[in-house]
Amino acid sequence: MKKHYLFKFTLLLIPAAAFVLMSNSFGKSGGFSGSPGDSSNSCANCHGGGSFGASVSLQTEIPAGGYDLNTTYGINVDISSTSNSRHGFQVTAEKVSDGTKIGTFIVGGTDTQLTNNDGNIVQTTAGNSQKTWDFNWKSPSSNAGAVKFYVAAVAGNGSGSDGDQVVTATSTDFRILGIAEEKRLDFDMYPNPASENLTIQLPSGSDKATVQFYDYIGKLALTKEITTSNNKILVDDLSTGVYILKVVSDGKIGSQKFIKR
Repeated sequence: MKKHYLFKFTLLLIPAAAFVLMSNSFGKSGGFSGSPGDSSNSCANCHGGGSFGASVSLQTEIPAGGYDLNTTYGINVDISSTSNSRHGFQVTAEKVSDGTKIGTFIVGGTDTQLTNNDGNIVQTTAGNSQKTWDFNWKSPSSNAGAVKFYVAAVAGNGSGSDGDQVVTATSTDFRILGIAEEKRLDFDMYPNPASENLTIQLPSGSDKATVQFYDYIGKLALTKEITTSNNKILVDDLSTGVYILKVVSDGKIGSQKFIKR
């Protein structure tokens, strides 16, 4: 009789265990990025015991000088490990001052999804076989102060939570540009993306400007001076990728995302 009950109990455990494994494979729900707002909880709450020489990096398109309001920036998470099985991550963005969530994450495709009341972003089942993910973050429309990104990542052995390695990383503190409305410069540029020439259309009243191209790590890649009559910039020497283009004219400043192809 005892063996009979034990057999039934074992049968009940099988689907429960499968559910746990499946749920973690398509991204952990709740906040587990290792951030202050997630109570320092990370993937290590459920995974551990493994060693794959893992590390994780988080790169953003936000210039080193800070982020602009109501602007979308690309984010990349990349895991390096010797594991060729499953991988996963969770990222959040928080105010440096108090750890509250800031901005809005936008999924990059079928390999990422939102969790924790849309305050965090994780991989999906379709994304747990890869080691790198791309998605977007949109900054708030009003001044919320400096922001910091937190990431926790898992290099797994594919058997569940045991034998996995968890690593974490953080970004630098990105302050808000804090440009007052009267100091903002509205400009147009075309074509975007571009491979050879980019035209900058300055607003009425602006005769000349300095144009700066910043890469995804905030490094200044190109600087050019333009005028209303000479407003084309040769960009063929720039590496393919995404840049933040900053235009400064008469004490005003504006920025937009530019794609070099």
